[in-house]
Amino acid sequence: MEDIFSIEKKVIVITGGAGSLGASIAEYLVQKGAVLIILGRTSSTLLKHVNKLNKLIPSSSSSYTADVLNEEKLKEIRENILNQYGRIDGLINAAGGNLAEATPNSDQTIFDILPDDLKKVIDLNLMGTVLPSFIFGKIMANQHSGSIINISSMASKQVLTRVLGYSMGKAGVEIFTKWMAMELATKFGEKMRVNAIAPGFFIGKQNKELLLNEDGSYTRRGRNIIKKTPMGRFGYVSDLNGSVQYLLSDASKFVTGTILNVDGGFSSFSGI
Repeated sequence: MEDIFSIEKKVIVITGGAGSLGASIAEYLVQKGAVLIILGRTSSTLLKHVNKLNKLIPSSSSSYTADVLNEEKLKEIRENILNQYGRIDGLINAAGGNLAEATPNSDQTIFDILPDDLKKVIDLNLMGTVLPSFIFGKIMANQHSGSIINISSMASKQVLTRVLGYSMGKAGVEIFTKWMAMELATKFGEKMRVNAIAPGFFIGKQNKELLLNEDGSYTRRGRNIIKKTPMGRFGYVSDLNGSVQYLLSDASKFVTGTILNVDGGFSSFSGI
């Protein structure tokens, strides 16, 4: 019987693939037989991660150092991937995040945010998804097959204090996902799909200080999030892996333009 969830030998590009969420996804995918091309900004971190993956599954991974906002570099990488593999079956846009300078302290207001800092965060999250989708997505469009997975956030669903630029960027990612899904399916065929995953709250390097005190207890913000999460916990990085495999595989071949919440029920609960 055919395994509709199989991603074996699929060539997958993942941006931000050495970050906390991206690294977990990459490790899971290579164990499922995928071939990974990992993009990131720090060469030493990339090399360490790729070496780990290739020890786990020999010749499963390669990497390129690149900023997702550098269009020319992404095009150069695209040609290298075509020369080496001849195709791209999937793209995961996991690069993104927030900046401390665009996150006002509790004693600051929206007027203390500098427009340039706000723009940096919006560009990182929105254009850092748009540019790889355009550049690597073109290969998939020429093939008339492929799956793009964008990463949204609970910050796109409702107002969360302190993360204005991040919220604006991720809200843009969601409408871009739906628009790109429509464009690719109608002009390049039914095997072209674009979806997004909206994670709930996961503790990582960027938000650890917002959610945890030095002794490991929850901050006020952390407690408020848990109160509004019916499952009563923060996400584990592995909680995203099954959703990613589903969206890359033929199990989701009639799914496009969808935002899949992986949030422990946060988005469905009013807290009342």
